[in-house]
Amino acid sequence: MMNFKNMAVAGLSFFSMVLLAQNSQQKQYIFFLHNKFLEDHSFEEKHPKYGVAEYEKILRKLKNQNTIVISEKRKANTDPLVYAEKIRNQIDSLMEKGIPARRITVVGTSQGGYIAQYVSFYEKNAQLKFVFIGATFKDDSLEKDKNFRLYGRILSITEKSDEGHVPLSKEQRFIRSRIKDFKEIELSTGLGHGFLFKDLNDWIAPVNDWIYRK
Repeated sequence: MMNFKNMAVAGLSFFSMVLLAQNSQQKQYIFFLHNKFLEDHSFEEKHPKYGVAEYEKILRKLKNQNTIVISEKRKANTDPLVYAEKIRNQIDSLMEKGIPARRITVVGTSQGGYIAQYVSFYEKNAQLKFVFIGATFKDDSLEKDKNFRLYGRILSITEKSDEGHVPLSKEQRFIRSRIKDFKEIELSTGLGHGFLFKDLNDWIAPVNDWIYRK
């Protein structure tokens, strides 16, 4: 029997088969993009400060009978722009098969959140939903591109103790965008950047609320 970890990684490989097997119009589709640490380390390895990245547990909390979660462990040194284009192509494939944009959400933690912001920029679709978690920092790389803008229905989650973080609403890329559906949450877990390593309901609950909102 294929274990949960292999199922998550195999999600993209069997993408078209999954679509055929489901009543796709009634499902919510979630692309989950993990943090940078997991690109370079195994699922079992511990970050020296934050411990194990609870990837499997997070996916379990995002998935239920009405969702299809699409995720994989990225390779080391993945180019964020190239990977964002890959996700964009998969989203386009879903929409070509008749899945409404409002039923598709891209959720990214840390580096995954930066990739998700590139997906937002590439797609330029006001109905797609996005959640950026721990992915907005002072003078970060996305602020250097004066043409960068965000699109879609956006939830941004930050942590008060995460050193150097900035609310997305204060970032120039947001200010120059014309986002009509936006919410931001600042947590106070005291875990620093490690908050997104854990399957905390503090951030997963609002993510699920955002996925299912009308």
